[in-house]
Amino acid sequence: MIATEPAMTDAGRDFIRDIIQADIEQKRCAGVVTRFPPEPNGYLHIGHAKSICLNFGVAAEFGGRCHLRFDDTNPTREEQEFIDAIKRDLRWLGFDWGEHLYHASDYFEQLYTWAEHLIRAGNAYVDDTPPEEMRAQRGTLTEPGRNSPYRTRSVAENLDLFARMRAGEFPNGARVLRAKIDMAAGNMNLRDPVLYRIMHAEHPRTGTAWSIYPTYDFAHGQSDAIEGITHSICTLEFEDHRPLYDWLLDHLPVPSRPRQYEFARLNIGYTVLSKRVLTELVRQGHVNGWDDPRMPTLAGLRRRGVPPAAVREFIRRVGVARAYSIVDMAMFEHTIREELNRTAPRRMAVLRPLKLVIENYPEGQTETLEAINHPDDPAAGTRPITFGRELYVEREDFMEDPPKKFYRLSPGREVRLRYGYFVTCQSVVKDEAGEVTELRCTYDPASRGGNSPDGRKVQATLHWVAAADARPAEIRLYNHLFIRPDPGADGDVMADLNPESQEILRGCLAEPTLAAEPAGEPVQFERQGYFCADPDSTPDALVFNRTVGLRDTWAKMQAGGGRG
Repeated sequence: MIATEPAMTDAGRDFIRDIIQADIEQKRCAGVVTRFPPEPNGYLHIGHAKSICLNFGVAAEFGGRCHLRFDDTNPTREEQEFIDAIKRDLRWLGFDWGEHLYHASDYFEQLYTWAEHLIRAGNAYVDDTPPEEMRAQRGTLTEPGRNSPYRTRSVAENLDLFARMRAGEFPNGARVLRAKIDMAAGNMNLRDPVLYRIMHAEHPRTGTAWSIYPTYDFAHGQSDAIEGITHSICTLEFEDHRPLYDWLLDHLPVPSRPRQYEFARLNIGYTVLSKRVLTELVRQGHVNGWDDPRMPTLAGLRRRGVPPAAVREFIRRVGVARAYSIVDMAMFEHTIREELNRTAPRRMAVLRPLKLVIENYPEGQTETLEAINHPDDPAAGTRPITFGRELYVEREDFMEDPPKKFYRLSPGREVRLRYGYFVTCQSVVKDEAGEVTELRCTYDPASRGGNSPDGRKVQATLHWVAAADARPAEIRLYNHLFIRPDPGADGDVMADLNPESQEILRGCLAEPTLAAEPAGEPVQFERQGYFCADPDSTPDALVFNRTVGLRDTWAKMQAGGGRG
């Protein structure tokens, strides 16, 4: 179900959609029911967005529904904060689960009953083997495992011990419940996998009612069956778990028979999509929380100003396949830039201000100019901006002794001020250290609106703000969080952190219109890039985050035939 607009409806075909189409045509399913089953132990990242768009997207395309189910089977790592964040991110991305919100904990009693069913059928047993010894007994990829000495316990003893595990009689790690399958199986997941473990921990929903919790492998397939899921779509790392998924469904009296299908997860250069690593980044203070704009979390992308439509379009372009691949970060930035170029209103801000005084402009006088809000959208209208004798321009737009092909301000050179006038630099003012602190200029009153009355041409147009009403601002510039496209390839992902991933500019100046921008709404700072107001921003102390620059390296690579 889609909250804002149909997503992925023009996604084209892929093997998952082909499977679903064939199932419908051959009447293997009456309708399509999918699910997105996040574990609430962290925030969602852009890798999850691929699964979200796929599961919600195919359900919408085939007239079905998608469930949101929290896999809350490990209370030692799960928090209400993460549950709330996941819901918020899903809605931001444009999806809604309607009335179909579920939790694995909804089924704890049923799962316990089914575990007893396996015990009674001789297909599960309680094992007292210490964890290290149990790992050794499992064998290797080339050597079979060894049966546990507790594998032959009677049904009665297993039922009694399992009930006492539930009652909380034993400490953490003392016993587990294992499926009795085949310790010589080539697939390690079938070598008597653990189904339940003892954890004396308070659960966000069930409190202290349980002392044992099912593993993901035991809860997942059975939850799918309870909810009538028809297509359980997972990433490739769960492919080796599918035989266990099927074995459990085959040996339990489940109400439906879902099928699991796997696709390649999303991998992007210069970032990490491991929840474990992202958690460590937060815990170790390398970033300022889960919503730090440098993080690949959906919360971080939202705070950085990335539109949800750009995320959905990026996922659509990446497509669905089974082959492992890494997507160039420039492709994602290109998609963001395309969306923002179409939708973001234009504004002016000066990041490194240099004062400019127009000596022949009357002192104390100001005038109002009209600035367009979007060059490709006349319906966006215009806004008033103030022009006066004292302005600020970018420091990098002036050079006292410029090289060839530098067409911006320098002594004796004329430029156009955006929406304003032609101005010519006549002289400079320097401080005691010899640094330029002020430009002294003259203007042509006949060039109002940036138009030349006599047809003369200038080779540069500069943005600016008026000293009379410019607002002070802090501008936060973000770069890749890691210095290499494959962080951690040498074994230490933290060693690849980019020490220049964030640059904070203070003393910036912005046109007063920006004081009214709500947090997260994108704007283009002309000639600078795309930005959005941060939640820290106030009308008196503006704070803006750079979403992406204006330069599009991906488009250049595509035009030149380069590899993305």
